[in-house]
Amino acid sequence: MASAKQNHLIDPLMLEALPHAAGIYLFRGDGPLPLYIGKSTDIRSRVLSHLRDRSKRKMLKQARRIDYVETSGDIGAQLLEAQFIKQYNPFYNIRLRRIRKLYSIRMIKKPKGVVTDIIGGKDIVIGQTDNIYGIFRSQRAATEKLRDLASANHLCHGTIGLESISARGCFGLQVRSCHGVCIGEEDRQVHDQRLIKALENMKVHVWPYPHAVELIEQSGDWIQRHRIDQWRYLGTWCSKRQSFLPYDQQIFDLDVYKILVKPIIHGQARIEQLHIEKAATPLSASAY
Repeated sequence: MASAKQNHLIDPLMLEALPHAAGIYLFRGDGPLPLYIGKSTDIRSRVLSHLRDRSKRKMLKQARRIDYVETSGDIGAQLLEAQFIKQYNPFYNIRLRRIRKLYSIRMIKKPKGVVTDIIGGKDIVIGQTDNIYGIFRSQRAATEKLRDLASANHLCHGTIGLESISARGCFGLQVRSCHGVCIGEEDRQVHDQRLIKALENMKVHVWPYPHAVELIEQSGDWIQRHRIDQWRYLGTWCSKRQSFLPYDQQIFDLDVYKILVKPIIHGQARIEQLHIEKAATPLSASAY
């Protein structure tokens, strides 16, 4: 700890008090807002690792204390971290923005074969719209991703809808990045299978339940139940408080989706489905 003392003015007793538990931690300086917010399954170990991290020197010189909030599991820590970063915008965190309009790549099966287009706004309802791939913060980002996939997999830009096709075929045919599906030199089904395979890992999953669910995390006797519906995080019930804390932004959030999709789709979390009556129960606020 001696070397760490030279890099910060945080009270060693405050560091000793940090728990070996899941949750979030907040480095604070002299101002009212946190300098940095992080999460870990072991708060104390992660904080101490920051004190040895040369890349954190500038932040550590300003740090005066560390606050923390424990959670009963890693998913709760991730949800709380994303919420706090959006709320407080710490100077040393990568900013997480609430995006009102999202875009995605849609795959459409037509009689002649598969085509794609970019959809956004009212045309895309995350959790309900099927055959969409990737979630992007702008139409340009979605288009660039599709272009990158096309180039990497020798797909015809014209056939998938990125550009028009002349009598001589697409531009990619001239530079040999297209195998000739646009002029009949490649079988359309072979081409489309490459497109489908290129997109499959980016699939945006339809919400797999008829109603809201609770994702349950437990540490000893402490239970937290994270309520989710259509990939929207609604809030958390805590057994210590015996009450429910609603999340104030109950809209689709890209960062929340990224946190929840794998544990839910791949069965890595304990899930309980809710009845309609319980899911619709008015929410009451409480401390986390």
